[in-house]
Amino acid sequence: MAPHSVPSSGGADSPPRPPRTGPSAERTVPDDLVDRLVLALTCAAVDGALSGVLLFDLEPRLVDPVARLFARILAGPAGPAAPWVMLGTTSRDEDLWTRARISRADGGITFRTEPGPLIEGDRRPGPPPLVVVPDLVRLSVSGMRAAVQLLGADVAVVEHTGLSHTARPRARWLVGCSSAEAGRLSPHLLDRFALRLPVAGLRLPPDERLRATVDTWSAAPRRTGSVTVTDEAVARVGELLGHDPSVRRELALARLARAVAAVQGERAAGPRHCDTAAHLIGLPLPDPPRPTTEPEARSPGVAPPPLRSDSPPRDRLTAPAATGGDEQGPGHPRQRLLATEPAEPIGDAPSRVPLDTPFPEDEAEVLRDFAPLRSPWQRTAGPASTRGAVVGTRRAGDLRDFAYVRTVQEAALHQRVRGTERFTVSAVDLHSHVRSGTPERMLVLLLDHTCRDDDWDWQLPLAPFLQWAYTERAAVQTIEVGDAHGVDELRARSSPARNVLDRRVSDALRRQAGRATPLAHGLEEAVRVLQRAFRQHGSGLAEAWVVVVTDGRGNVPLHVSHTGRLQDQEVGATGVTDALDMARWIAAMDRTRVHTVVVDPGSNAYGHLPGRLADALGGIVVEGRGPEDDGTGRAADGAP
Repeated sequence: MAPHSVPSSGGADSPPRPPRTGPSAERTVPDDLVDRLVLALTCAAVDGALSGVLLFDLEPRLVDPVARLFARILAGPAGPAAPWVMLGTTSRDEDLWTRARISRADGGITFRTEPGPLIEGDRRPGPPPLVVVPDLVRLSVSGMRAAVQLLGADVAVVEHTGLSHTARPRARWLVGCSSAEAGRLSPHLLDRFALRLPVAGLRLPPDERLRATVDTWSAAPRRTGSVTVTDEAVARVGELLGHDPSVRRELALARLARAVAAVQGERAAGPRHCDTAAHLIGLPLPDPPRPTTEPEARSPGVAPPPLRSDSPPRDRLTAPAATGGDEQGPGHPRQRLLATEPAEPIGDAPSRVPLDTPFPEDEAEVLRDFAPLRSPWQRTAGPASTRGAVVGTRRAGDLRDFAYVRTVQEAALHQRVRGTERFTVSAVDLHSHVRSGTPERMLVLLLDHTCRDDDWDWQLPLAPFLQWAYTERAAVQTIEVGDAHGVDELRARSSPARNVLDRRVSDALRRQAGRATPLAHGLEEAVRVLQRAFRQHGSGLAEAWVVVVTDGRGNVPLHVSHTGRLQDQEVGATGVTDALDMARWIAAMDRTRVHTVVVDPGSNAYGHLPGRLADALGGIVVEGRGPEDDGTGRAADGAP
């Protein structure tokens, strides 16, 4: 049996050691999620090759307790507390790679640039630092690039302004992510996290029990260099991951099996450790082959085949069952006020079901951004270059958007060389800000779910507008009325999205129809969104499209949406009149930048209402159905 050596960054090989006196080598991983989490974090502390820990569906309130638990495990039984840093949406390159130090010297003030929080602990004694990311999907592009560069690397060369550093990364990364949104991330980023664990429903016990669980594994060795991986373990890794697996996933599972063997005091990792590692991260074990003939008596001394773990089956994202279509005509229930009998409970349906798998990106039904590790393109000519969040600095070509602190730091580096008596700032020291791109275009999508029947695909007439929003990188605001699963059926639901690829946009296009149609409140919400967008972005918002998909039959007056009180009376035309009044507010806005479109679903009853709404909006009508009523919508002239 020839052993295989798996690359590791956890340190040099240590001499052979006797079996440990801590937990038994025959101990299996319990089904308790807390014990599995503690053992997974212990393996990450033992092996530097498992420096990236990705926890799926971790509740936000548990980020801080789990981070402190990991820092305690990294520190060891009696070591100092491990330092940790938090990364988020505003993390910039200047905050991650460099750190300015100003000190007093004999000749005055000395300024120097030192390694930043991500690499400052690579040569510092003590426990490795901890990097915490509460939500990987919303991490800044700078943070994502840093994770790709550092995770799993033995050596990282950092060249930044005023810094040239060769780092040996020791930091451990603790990252949270929603399993339903994992498909939005770059595969290059996800592959860097060798240790993954679904933790939906995690409940941490009291500190006494948690401390006892940590102490159970505290005697684990801190090195895995002397642990080898056998041929049988390599074959078992291939069986666990199935045919055509990813090379990184094979290597990650083999390293985790090696770490489990090191924690259990073993000198070689075999198939049993691979099964334990798979169960640890929630990977289902394959069923043992069923015998085709009468099973023979097992010979003495032969171990039974590994049993399948009792992990629950994987949950899949399934669409809710379709409901029956509403009747059409003047006597349609939508033209009357809602019934006064007790209504069914209304609330948000769980559209994002957690996936119990360490690789949810293989099954998540989401659209991935193009080049997610690259900063989005932005227009830099004119006043638009001075808007947006500051993400860095660069050498200034003019004095617009001047970066004072960065300029002083650059000038301080050359004061001793210049030999002047006073602090001197030269032209080569000047720096300006680099800002993230702000949306220059917006798509406001108002969807009336009660106007759509089962045989009409409204995504076809909406396709030109969605394609325009994608190519222009426009911000998207979805406003939904008549949603069967809304929190309040008398009010519109409004959701902002970064772009058209956001999961909230696709979810809005697939919801079921409800009973009420608060069209007037939806148009009022569109007015509020446009006013806020023009107020925040000023002249930067160059164009906005308001696309309304409705048959115009609003059966909820505006005052009912505001008060939430129902009255047993006929609605009549009040809801329609309120909707036309709110549409005129949109028509009164800047006609050079706001364009309006009404998509007509082609309803036989009250077919004149979409035209009246388009006239009030000052826009055009787009036929939602083809001339032969085959459900193929085409945009009329004037579509973007």
